Amino acid sequence: MPDTDTPTGPGGGLIPAPLSIDGPGRGAVRLGEHTALAAVPGTEDTARWLRATLGAAFGLPLPPGSADATDTLALAVDGVLPAEGYRLEADARWGVRITGGGPAGVFWGAQTLRQLLGPQAFRRAPLTPRAAAALPPQTIEDAPRFGWRGMLLDVARHFLPKDGVLRYLDLLAAHKLNVLHLHLTDDQGWRIEIHRYPKLTETGAWRERTKLGHRASPLWDERPHGGYYTHDDIREIVAYAAQRHITVVPEIDVPGHSQAAIAAYPELGNTDVIDTTSLKVWDTWGVNPNVLAPTDNVLRFYEHVLDEVLDLFPSTFVHLGGDECPKDQWRASATAQARIAELSLAGEDELQSWFMRHFDRWLADRGRRLIGWDEILEGGLAEGAAVSSWRGYAGGIAAAKSGHDVVMCPEQQVYLDHRQHASSDEPVPIGFVRTLEDVYRFEPVPPELTGDQAAHVLGTQANAWSEVMDTRARLDYQVFPRLAGFAEVAWSRLPAPADRDYEDFTRRMAVHYARLDALGVDYRPPGGPRPWHKRPGVLGRPIDGAPPNV
Repeated sequence: MPDTDTPTGPGGGLIPAPLSIDGPGRGAVRLGEHTALAAVPGTEDTARWLRATLGAAFGLPLPPGSADATDTLALAVDGVLPAEGYRLEADARWGVRITGGGPAGVFWGAQTLRQLLGPQAFRRAPLTPRAAAALPPQTIEDAPRFGWRGMLLDVARHFLPKDGVLRYLDLLAAHKLNVLHLHLTDDQGWRIEIHRYPKLTETGAWRERTKLGHRASPLWDERPHGGYYTHDDIREIVAYAAQRHITVVPEIDVPGHSQAAIAAYPELGNTDVIDTTSLKVWDTWGVNPNVLAPTDNVLRFYEHVLDEVLDLFPSTFVHLGGDECPKDQWRASATAQARIAELSLAGEDELQSWFMRHFDRWLADRGRRLIGWDEILEGGLAEGAAVSSWRGYAGGIAAAKSGHDVVMCPEQQVYLDHRQHASSDEPVPIGFVRTLEDVYRFEPVPPELTGDQAAHVLGTQANAWSEVMDTRARLDYQVFPRLAGFAEVAWSRLPAPADRDYEDFTRRMAVHYARLDALGVDYRPPGGPRPWHKRPGVLGRPIDGAPPNV
């Protein structure tokens, strides 16, 4: 294979950018039919992944071998490195060595190797009978800035079948993201099987029709919509993620965003205010007034739900929502008002805080931690709770200053359902314009925080809410390429937003688009939507101007 066929430029256009690259040198390090794969204990998952990906893409058998031999791809662990850090060494004299501070570090190093081998490494079969795998000689040292590098996938509004979730786990892994926040329940659907309460999926997983576009749109999709994951589906998703060193954080929404659950079990709602037996799984979008009743029966119900959730998800964190919970029904409910009086609470905000504090203690007793949207700050934050700061920076700043852990995901910056351009051709345009460059210049740690306070920022997360993302192609279009820019923000130690070298990033993205093409990602091209991306006549809700920095 001629040297000119190897990836060129520093690191072959790596995304996210590594800490340091020594080289690349001239010539090529080749992986061929005789290249062995040496894996020490703790790196077996990465070895299997390499055989399944690089082995398939280049037709390489990668048989087991010794790390001391030449022509070897060797995996090693060195506890001196950070747990998710790695060192990748490519030398024509002996091959490639990936050393991680732990198993995760080895895996992220393997992801870098795949990028270095070019777009063909992202295909599922060789393009030619004797495909060549080669990279320039070099040494790369790398480690992530944040321990929480996440993406929220909303499968409640539009269900994404299991294979689609597995595909997104692969896409997260390819960008060194390590948290999948799986939004499983909402007004529009309940997506996880609960054996004790079968109606949650028999009734709650299906809606009769769906609003097309923004809630003000006159259009409807009259087809029933739904679906859910069985226990075995969840086990498979969690295991698949774990093999890729990704944690799946489940979200079960309480006490708002709960109409699907109330439609299945009407006693969960405020029965002294409305006829909850008349409620169906919601078919439109927005903030729903039908919320859970603050009763002991509701607490027991959700404890039973969470018993099954905890059996399926080993994640330390369990997300319980807590956002957009209108208090009108509680104000009108004699039952809710009696509970406020019984507990000597100041009002409905403290009633919600009591509700969340109950589950904070319940999860803590089982070795887990509650995380919720920043509304859980209202009425007082539960002692061990962490905050997903979505309405802006303010909630995260308040939480960090009070000693609580935070994941920064402000809607004005990293909500990937927001439109990518001001053009009228953008499909179902929602929210502010957030370009790839805007996302690349997002800074998760507010300057107002001191060093100790900033240490409470666990990391950051991009959110993909699916109200107007009703197909895999629509999801891809909204998420990519912006997720690549976000991944660099989450992983790399970038300078201040104004000082970031966006031109260099776009040069590397020119290489990365070919990788996304090989993976079959239907991203938004830099020049605008392709004809099949457009959705003429489907109403969105664009917001003009720059988003507020709140």
